[in-house]
Amino acid sequence: MKPKLLLRIASAVMLLHAVGHTFGALTWNKAPNEAVADVIRGMVANSFEFMGRRVTLASFYSGYGIALIFVLLLITVLLWLFGGNTADRMTRQALPFVIVFLGCFSVTEWIYFFPTASIMSMVAAVLALLGYVRLRRLPVA
Repeated sequence: MKPKLLLRIASAVMLLHAVGHTFGALTWNKAPNEAVADVIRGMVANSFEFMGRRVTLASFYSGYGIALIFVLLLITVLLWLFGGNTADRMTRQALPFVIVFLGCFSVTEWIYFFPTASIMSMVAAVLALLGYVRLRRLPVA
């Protein structure tokens, strides 16, 4: 497979990851049972002062989820752009950092979240790594 196709598939995998995460991030407060509902109520009801602002753990949780949507979309776009510029020197310099990021991201998802998210990030990392190995054989523009 050509580097462009591998990187574009990696991008598509991360787009699916972003879509799944968006659904989860925007519906996290829908409790599957009463025990979780109690935790959510506590996160929403108890506010505290933080850096000059009144906040709740729920607002932090929502904010982190929304911020991560943008991170996932950024990775999606970067992989797509790298796929279109495989002969570019900047792609060759930046892509290894994105691959390491995806690997670390996958491990973090495995430890703190759930396997499906982790596997999607790892698949994207492996595809990007394969693309990088193959693009190094091509001449630099």
